[in-house]
Order: sequence, then structure tokens, then C-alpha cells
Amino acid sequence: MTEAAHITLEQWRALIAVVDAGGYAQAALSLHKSQSAVTYAVQKIESLLALKAFEMLGRKAVLTPTGQMLYRRALALVAEARDLERAGHTLSAGWEAEIHLAVEILFPTWLLLDCLARFGDESPRTRITVIESVLGGTAEALLTGQADLAISPQMPPGFLGDPLMQMPLIAVAHRDHPLHRLQRELTARDLREHRHVLVRDSGATRDRRALSVEVDQRWSVGHLASSIQAVRMGYGFSWLPCEHIREELANGLLKALPLRAGRQRMVPLYLVLADPDFAGPGVRRLAEIIRETVDTTCPTKYPPSLRAGSAPADAG
Repeated sequence: MTEAAHITLEQWRALIAVVDAGGYAQAALSLHKSQSAVTYAVQKIESLLALKAFEMLGRKAVLTPTGQMLYRRALALVAEARDLERAGHTLSAGWEAEIHLAVEILFPTWLLLDCLARFGDESPRTRITVIESVLGGTAEALLTGQADLAISPQMPPGFLGDPLMQMPLIAVAHRDHPLHRLQRELTARDLREHRHVLVRDSGATRDRRALSVEVDQRWSVGHLASSIQAVRMGYGFSWLPCEHIREELANGLLKALPLRAGRQRMVPLYLVLADPDFAGPGVRRLAEIIRETVDTTCPTKYPPSLRAGSAPADAG
């Protein structure tokens, strides 16, 4: 008994290429095949299924209604085969093909890049997608399944994470800002008359309670770099992460505001695996590298005056 012939993936890819490229000749170019080979592949599908996938309108091949259904199913079939191949390669290599990492923007950029570089040395073929987010945006990346791993200031419901570090933020302004000219301890009433610059929550549901200072003027920006630049240019005051303004503090361009209370805020950062039970070896190794790097690097990178539990040296 002769076994029935089957349509191959290459033949389905040829049909897709004819549609996407707009004709047999163009499809042949995109597939690096001869036009006769592409034509034969499509004719083979039509012959095995006893139907017409294309009809000629002038010199252009146009899908028949049946051909449109075949095209849609072929797209799904080829995509599934591609995913299966990718999964097979990942399993054979022992590492995920791609990892999505959501990172709160307060986390030092140089530290993140060091972690990614270490991971890249061990798994150069694993692609890393970094989702930079603010406050609720990081937790949201976990809740919506966008992230495999997150460095988050919040622990979203249903997730477990480990404390990673405390990030100190200090209230600062340009050295020539009017608040510094008062040359005395500042109160909330003093701040109210000046512009507050802050980075808005990137989550879909923004926490308005994060706006903890009542002022008449406020700029809400989308990225930490914009906030820092605005303060550098003297346009307002802000609570900024010490690690991101180290140079400005050292050269005196920015000075800590001598607030009576609230001069420093500590933001906890957690390391959270989206699915600890099914996390792949790449996700687990990246998490391990982040923990190791933070443990061995951060304690020596913050000057004693800026560590948790102490006030900035120039806070007045």
C-alpha cells in the first residue's frame, strides 16, 4: 500500500511567500529559489488538496477564498514549527532563547549593565529584553506576563521575591536655587512655593499617593534622566537617587536641601521571579548574577553618608 504524499513546510512557506511578496517571481527572490521551484511547490499543494489556491488576474496571482483560508492556516503552522524549533534549540543548549527583565529605573544603570555583561559571557546567544519602568509599571510587567524576572520597588499580589537593596533618594536642587539662598533649615511650607520635578508612575493605574509633596508647581516627566536634567538646569527640586547624581553631588552642581524632615527617602528594591517553579536555567542564573553583583558591589559603592539610616553629609 502506497503512503499518501504530504505537504512539506517548505511548500507552505512557498505559498506564504507568494502572497507576502506579491507574486511568484518576487517570492523566488525572497526565498533564494528559482521561480519554477516556487511555482511547483504551490502547484503541489493544489494538486494534493484538489483545489485552487490562486487565480491569475492579468499577471498577478490572487488568492481564491479557499486560498485565503489556506494562507491563514499556513501562517499559523509555520509559526508553530518555528516556535518548536526554537524551543528544541533552547532545550538542547540548556538556556532560554530570550529573557525579559523588568527593571525599576532607580536601579543603577552601570550595575544593571555589569550584570548583563556577566550573563552574556556565560550565555551569549540568550537575548535580553530590558523593560525600564517606574513604580507600578514594574509590578505590572509581572502581572501581565511581560517579564520573566523583575527588580521592583513593589511586591505585586501573588508573587514572592527577595529583598535586593535599599536605594537612597535625597532631596536636591541646583546650588543656585532660591531654596539654598534661604540658608536655613527648610520646611514643607518652603517647598510649596517652588517647582517639584518627579518621574511619573509608568503603570497603567498610577499611584497618586507617590506625589507626596503639596506644591503649586509640578513637572511630571517620563524618565529619570529628564528629571535629573531639569534639576541640573535649575528648574526645580526633586528627590533623586544618590547613585544617579554622584558626579553632580561631588562637584557641587547639585546640593542636598537642608530639610527639617524627609531629606532622605529609602526605596526598597526586590528581585522577583515571575514563575519560580518553572523558571528556566537562564532566568535563574541571571537572578543569581544580580544578587551576587549587588551583594559584592553596592556596599562599597555608596559613601557612608549616603547609606541607609544616615543623612547626606551636606544636608545642613
